[in-house]
Amino acid sequence: MKVVLEHLTKIFPSRNKKEKNAEVVAVNDFNLEIPDGKLIGLLGPSGCGKSTTLYMISGLQPPTSGKIYFGEDDVTELAAENRGIGLVFQNYALYPHMTVQQNILFPLQNLKGENRLSKEEMLKRVYEVAKLVQIDEYMNRKPSELSGGQQQRVAIARALVKMPRVLLLDEPLSNLDARLRLQTREEIRRIQRDTGITTIFVTHDQEEAMSISDFIVVMKLGIIMQTGKPQWVYDDPANLFVAKFLGTPPINVFRGKIEGEKLYIGEEAVLDTKGAEDQEVYIGIRPEGFILDEKGGLTCSVSGIDVMGRDVSVVSTNENSLNPVIRSIVSADEAGKVSDSGEVKFRLKEHKVFVFNRETESRVYFGKQFAAHEAMLRAMQAEGEFYAFHEGPLPREADDASKQTQPEEEKGFVAKVKNFFAKIGGAFRKKPETPAEDVAQEGAPAENAENTEIADPTQTQMDKEDDISQ
Repeated sequence: MKVVLEHLTKIFPSRNKKEKNAEVVAVNDFNLEIPDGKLIGLLGPSGCGKSTTLYMISGLQPPTSGKIYFGEDDVTELAAENRGIGLVFQNYALYPHMTVQQNILFPLQNLKGENRLSKEEMLKRVYEVAKLVQIDEYMNRKPSELSGGQQQRVAIARALVKMPRVLLLDEPLSNLDARLRLQTREEIRRIQRDTGITTIFVTHDQEEAMSISDFIVVMKLGIIMQTGKPQWVYDDPANLFVAKFLGTPPINVFRGKIEGEKLYIGEEAVLDTKGAEDQEVYIGIRPEGFILDEKGGLTCSVSGIDVMGRDVSVVSTNENSLNPVIRSIVSADEAGKVSDSGEVKFRLKEHKVFVFNRETESRVYFGKQFAAHEAMLRAMQAEGEFYAFHEGPLPREADDASKQTQPEEEKGFVAKVKNFFAKIGGAFRKKPETPAEDVAQEGAPAENAENTEIADPTQTQMDKEDDISQ
């Protein structure tokens, strides 16, 4: 089942009574076409709108504007139970008093009308799905008697037993340990391929998304940053955010410039940039994009060497780096060329170096990267895949402004509370002994009487409540 989202937007009203216009735009003009039978990963940091998008597709959240299509059917206003979706939550949401069989059977028992199945048909379908997810041996157990991975399989089986048109997974692996997470994501991929159901998988874990998805959608603040096959997005990031979000270890970012079709980090020319205009840039270099070379253009100060078996990670610094340290992955055979201290020189792999405009943080292509990018677009078009990326300044200004204004409001409230307790504390604090020379002046009025007056705690609390209510 193909899923199409057209100009999908979700705005939550402000909870701050003082700022009635401070609405939260969770999903912003979202356009996406999800091909039939594919597993799509919605990927991004917490708060990027990926779960909200999933809930709008499911019908649990109504969109503020925009349209949702399942195939040719407009389901925007359709109730969740009538959309033909299967939804798996992060916390499994299994009924603890029911057995595995009863949990999987439950959705079929609620079918009505012409969709109602006989008891024999329901049991047959339950056992088919249980066998598919490999839990047919545990049908008489209750959820408390299963491991986390087994409980997740029960939740997936319960979603699949209805034979949904679309399967929606909301961070289904977050509650599992590392080993179970790896095993379960492989199972999800196998199940999706066996059933051919269009699946939308929400996660903040880039490794999960890249390992099992046919197609990923990288999001930030409700906006699509880039779409494409996982490896293509990794190899051809459209902007600095995508380049930084994908990759372990993370990409190394430097301040630099393009001048005379050469790329400079500091005063060192590190690469030719044929076809690129002169400008101030950010330079992203993947950890695997470094080559040890005594005649290399990039000089770094070595601070350590991490041995990883087959490879070695050279940890270094450079005054133009935005990262605290630079991590360069080189072959263990070349580790002898690097000392634990001193300088090291690198030559760079052009296809592992990404340049971004300093103001907009959008991609600046050069040299062979033009042809590689065009080849990727042609391949995506030939496969009928939807390509999108964000142009212009990244959506960070509004987010940064909210981060700056909110602490100021909290600071004002905290200051009032601290002042309140300071005044109460002053009432009980022992007064210092009066010096002999000041005894004669005790009867005289104090010059700063208003500052030494002890506040009434009750009145102060009433004043504070009035301030908060306003």
